[in-house]
Amino acid sequence: MSRSSQQTWTLRALGALCGMLGVWVGLAAQESKSAPERPQDTAIVLEIRDAIGPATSDFFRRTLERANERQAPLVILQMDTPGGLDSAMRDMIRDILASNVPVVTYVAPSGARAASAGTYLLYASHIAAMAPATNLGAATPVQIGGSPPSDAGRDEGDKGGDKKAAEAPKTLEPGSAMERKAVNDAVAYIRGLAELRGRNADWAETAVRTAASLSATAALEQNVIDVIAADISELLRNIDGRKVKVASGEIELATAALLVEHVQADWRTQLLAVITNPNVAYLLMLIGVYGLLLEGYTPGALVPGVVGAICLLLALYAFQVLSVNYAGLGLMLLGLALIVAEAFSPSFGVLGLGGIVAFVIGSIILMDTDVPGFQVARGVIGGMAFVGGLVVLMTSAFFMRSRRRPVETGAEQMLREIAIATESFEHTGFVRVRGELWRANSATPVQEGQQLRIVKADGLTLEVVPYTTPSANR
Repeated sequence: MSRSSQQTWTLRALGALCGMLGVWVGLAAQESKSAPERPQDTAIVLEIRDAIGPATSDFFRRTLERANERQAPLVILQMDTPGGLDSAMRDMIRDILASNVPVVTYVAPSGARAASAGTYLLYASHIAAMAPATNLGAATPVQIGGSPPSDAGRDEGDKGGDKKAAEAPKTLEPGSAMERKAVNDAVAYIRGLAELRGRNADWAETAVRTAASLSATAALEQNVIDVIAADISELLRNIDGRKVKVASGEIELATAALLVEHVQADWRTQLLAVITNPNVAYLLMLIGVYGLLLEGYTPGALVPGVVGAICLLLALYAFQVLSVNYAGLGLMLLGLALIVAEAFSPSFGVLGLGGIVAFVIGSIILMDTDVPGFQVARGVIGGMAFVGGLVVLMTSAFFMRSRRRPVETGAEQMLREIAIATESFEHTGFVRVRGELWRANSATPVQEGQQLRIVKADGLTLEVVPYTTPSANR
C-alpha cells in the first residue's frame, strides 16, 4: 500500500470515528431535549442487575441528580447484586445521604440478593425493602474475607455438650494489621449507617465480621429492613405515610397513588460499562501498546498509531476508575518491554521467556480486588501469554535462520557477483558490476565484454578471474 493510500484510509477511518461520536452526541442531546418533565406523582425506578462498578455509580448519580432537579417524590433502586467495588459503593451512598429525594432500595425479584456492597446500600437508604425469597448479608471485605471457621474438627458430643458455644457467632479473624484495619473500618461504616437509619447495628456488624446472611423474613423480624413487598405496587402501598429524614429535613411519604417510570441505562452508561470491564480494559491496553510499537516500526503508517493511542487512553481511563494494582501493571509493561527487546537484541529466548513470566504474573495480580466481575479472566491472560510465546518463538526462529543465510550486503556479497569487462586490459582495467564501474586486477589478459568472477574485494579494487560456467567444467 502506498503512502498516499495509507493516509487516505486513515483519514476515512478518523472521519468514520468522528461521525460515530457525532451520532452519539446527537442522540444524547435529542434524548435530553425530548425527555418529558416527570410529573410530581411519578416514582423513578432504576435497576442494578450485576456487580456494582463505576458505570453503575455514574448512572445512579445522574439519575438521582435529575430526580432532585425535578423534585420527584421517590427514587426506587431495584437491586440484585453479588456486591461490587468499595469506591463505587461509597460514591452511591454519599449521593443517597445528600439527596433531598427519598431513596428506596428494593431487593427484587424473588431469588435476588443484596450481598456485600448491596447490604451497605440497603442500610444507607431511607427505606430498605425486600421481596419474598430474597437475602442480604455477607458484607465482609472480599480481600480478606473467607468462610467462617469450620466445625469439622468438633465431634457431635462436643456440639451437644456446649450448645452456647455452638450458637455463638464465629468471627473471621484477619491475619495482618492491615486486614484488621479494613474490617474495623467496614464495621464502623455500616454501624454508622445503621444508627442513622435506626436499623439493627449489631447484626450489621455481624454481617461484616462473620459474613452472616439473612432471608427477607428474618431481616424484617430483626429490624434490618423496613418492609417486605412482592412487587413495586405493593411496595408503594406499604411505605405510604412513613416519615423519613432526607438531607433537607423530615418528610412524610405519599406513595400510594404514585405512577412508576422505569429509567433505562443510556448509551453513556453502556459505553462506560464496556470500557470499565476489566477484560476489555486489559485488551485495550495491549492493543494500545502494540499499536504504538507498530507505528514505531513503520513510521508514517498512521493507522496503528492512531488506533493505539485511542485504545491506550481508554485503557488508562478504565484503570483510573478501577481498583488496579500498579505493581501488576508495572510487571505487565516490563514483560512487554522484554518481549520487544528480544526482537532487537536476540538472546535465544532468555529475554522473551522472562518477559512472558513477568507479563503473566502482572496480569494475574493486575486487579486489586476479588469482587466477582472485576477480575481479568484467566482464559484471556492465557491467550495473550500464548500469543506472546508465539512472538518469542517466531523471533528466535527468524534469527536462527538469518545466521545460516548467505551474506547479501557488504564486501562479502561482492564475491557472488559476475563482472563484465568494459575494456580489454592485461593486468588492470575497469569492469561493470550491477551497473557500477569498478577498478579490477587480473592475472590473465581480459577481453572487452568478457565475464569475470570476483574473488576478492580490497577497498574499491576487485580481484577477478575468468568466469567458467559449470558446463565448461564437466
